[in-house]
Amino acid sequence: MTDTRDDTVISIVGLTKRFNGRTVVDDVALEVRRGEIVGFLGPNGSGKTTTIRMICGLLKPDSGSGTCLGLDILTQSTLIKREVGYMTQRFSFYEDLTIRENLDFVARVYDLDDRQKRVAETIARLGLERRRDQLAGSLSGGWKQRLALAASVMHQPKLLLLDEPTAGVDPQARREFWDEIHRLAAEGLTVLVSTHYMDEAERCHRIVYIAYGRIVARGTVAEVIDRSGLSTIVVSGANVNRIAALVRGRDGVEQVAPFGNDLHVVGPDAALLKQAVDAAVAEVGGGVTAVPGATGLEDVFIRLMQQASVEDRAGNGRRP
Repeated sequence: MTDTRDDTVISIVGLTKRFNGRTVVDDVALEVRRGEIVGFLGPNGSGKTTTIRMICGLLKPDSGSGTCLGLDILTQSTLIKREVGYMTQRFSFYEDLTIRENLDFVARVYDLDDRQKRVAETIARLGLERRRDQLAGSLSGGWKQRLALAASVMHQPKLLLLDEPTAGVDPQARREFWDEIHRLAAEGLTVLVSTHYMDEAERCHRIVYIAYGRIVARGTVAEVIDRSGLSTIVVSGANVNRIAALVRGRDGVEQVAPFGNDLHVVGPDAALLKQAVDAAVAEVGGGVTAVPGATGLEDVFIRLMQQASVEDRAGNGRRP
């Protein structure tokens, strides 16, 4: 990707949306470049899907401005929608039609030229040939997902929206799906993903974390983790349950979470964290080891969500 102004696909400032007097998206600014896969993360009701829908012309903002695909989001939403592919979490095709028939129907909706050729090309591209005559209702979750993706990209959109795209899909199908998304992005397709799954976030080029309608973190996964300032100590051994009980609530400890046979203890001050864990290990009297570990994205997001909740309760999160 070259760093030129022509590569800017999305550029918005001050994006705000209210429902029934409640601000659900609050003064959001964002830039996205061609070929990027950007993940919108946050808890349910955080405003991530609403933000994406406004950016792409599916919902009109109450205030703010910007462009999507070089088109004004306020005055040219109809043109924007023609260049967007949208894949929702819920399977929404005709289950009593075959894969080929479903795609033919979509091609008719978009009034595509050379309809049969476009359908055949899409089937081949997404690896659907062996199942082209299978009823959609009899497909597994992974194949339904692949059909939904095929329908979303058949009209060759410049921007693809994915709303919780891999919910209920097995690990192999999830990996194959993301391989295809990265291949499309390498060809220049820009992708926005709305999710609250950490493994999907880690597959994005950049992530944007939204809580209570505000962006509270953005960047690559490594950048977001690094900026959090969190440190992690991994405790292993037979007495990790006792360690967990002892360290909870101590100075320097924010999170205590079991991971298999280990315990991850997380906090913002490395020295205080080590002091708390060392004291607990000494009290247990042996049988455990405690070593520095890598802070995970989930740890960072829990902290961000807790901080945003405190700010919201204090009246700083959402404005009326």
